[in-house]
Amino acid sequence: QGSCFSSPSRSWRSLSAEMKQKATVSCSRRKNRKAHFTAPSHIRRKIMSAPLSKDLRTKYNVRAVPIRRDDEVMIVRGHYHDREGKVTQCYRKKFRIHVERVTRDKANGQTVPIPIHPSKVVITKLKLDKDRKALLERKNRTGKGKVSEKDAA
Repeated sequence: QGSCFSSPSRSWRSLSAEMKQKATVSCSRRKNRKAHFTAPSHIRRKIMSAPLSKDLRTKYNVRAVPIRRDDEVMIVRGHYHDREGKVTQCYRKKFRIHVERVTRDKANGQTVPIPIHPSKVVITKLKLDKDRKALLERKNRTGKGKVSEKDAA
């Protein structure tokens, strides 16, 4: 009953795999969507990760990090692509970020920020503090090489 392959709607899956990879993780679309949209804030932070630019990726050997407020980003998809700016707000409730100078004017003259999904941006400059440096050292895939003071600058 509890298997991924028991329901007839799963017939499109290749049945050559005998078992799920992890018994604790569901492959149900419904459960995954529920987990995503009801995720608490500390998990939303991780979901709201953005890839690093090519030069930052080679510098830190890290592909992506959770985005934060004063990072500088470049939008790479959508209507506002190739715009660069600083992240002014991370709106975890809506899984969006607000970027400096990416705004629109409302009919009453008020300017409002355009929400952008973090996967559609590339981080070009990181705001580094001790926790962020520790995160980069942990995620460094080569296993060696610390984030030194000259790298951080």
